[in-house]
Amino acid sequence: MLQLIARRLSVSVLLILLISFLTFVLQSLAPGDVAKTILNSGSGQLGGGYTDEQYQELRRALGLDQPLLVQYWDWLSHAIRGDLGVSPVSGVDVTSAISSRLPVTVSLVVLGTVVTAALGIGLGMISAVRGGRLGRVVDVFSVIGFALPNFWLALLLVALFAVSLGMLPATGYVPIDVSPAEWARSLILPIATLSLSATASFAKQTRDSMLDTLSRDFVRMLRANGASEASIVFRHGLRNAAIPVVTLVGLLFIGLFSGAVFIESVFALPGMGRLAVQATEQHDLPVVQGVVVVLTLVVVVTNLAVDLVYGWLNPKVRVS
Repeated sequence: MLQLIARRLSVSVLLILLISFLTFVLQSLAPGDVAKTILNSGSGQLGGGYTDEQYQELRRALGLDQPLLVQYWDWLSHAIRGDLGVSPVSGVDVTSAISSRLPVTVSLVVLGTVVTAALGIGLGMISAVRGGRLGRVVDVFSVIGFALPNFWLALLLVALFAVSLGMLPATGYVPIDVSPAEWARSLILPIATLSLSATASFAKQTRDSMLDTLSRDFVRMLRANGASEASIVFRHGLRNAAIPVVTLVGLLFIGLFSGAVFIESVFALPGMGRLAVQATEQHDLPVVQGVVVVLTLVVVVTNLAVDLVYGWLNPKVRVS
């Protein structure tokens, strides 16, 4: 198991370096730069109008006139020490900006994963054990879940529960330390949007894994020896079917971070997704780099956690 963890961590370090460098290169190839953003915004004393000399001077002050590799090394040497820099647009420390936004996104993604996994696994287990009409319903809803676009579902939920019924807020976010009840209310619609389309496909995967496990010879032997159905389903069936389900949980958790970019924009949530979009529009490279590094670390930690669960569920994985 220790060899597995060491191997994953060594690959993860290379992954973080590669992704951070590619982000740096792609951002530098995008039209415009942060110097034009600052000058066009009218911040400072330039009032939105500037000469080429002023533009070149600001580029030199920001280090944008340096070769790309020099700029990347300067950023990397500070990032290794935990310094992600300062936003040249807002003047805010990048670490502080991310720290203030990360709890919103983490709340959204963690709760979305928990809701989706709980509903999907429960529905999939019931469908596998009972089958029949419920199994066909799961198949139909899984197809519908794949087909429904998130933006349509988000608008439908807002129109129904926020506009027509007035039960839930359409936009905004309330921190949990201000009001736990309002915090929960502000996340219901975003989480529902993230979860509904994924729950049915999650249920289908769980049901298929359970059916495959419950059809094996050792399950027939357990039934012949008088083992209870609950023991067969929960102790043997669910555990043996858990590896593909764990994979799906990991993929779901990572995928919801991508979905959070859209969800946070629709519901006006001050999370990492909105921060990344704003920073990209402003060519705010330190913020973009910081967000990418943090999200890459989330992916790395999630994959490592999945590997550890694999090792617990299947001892053969520990030596692979």
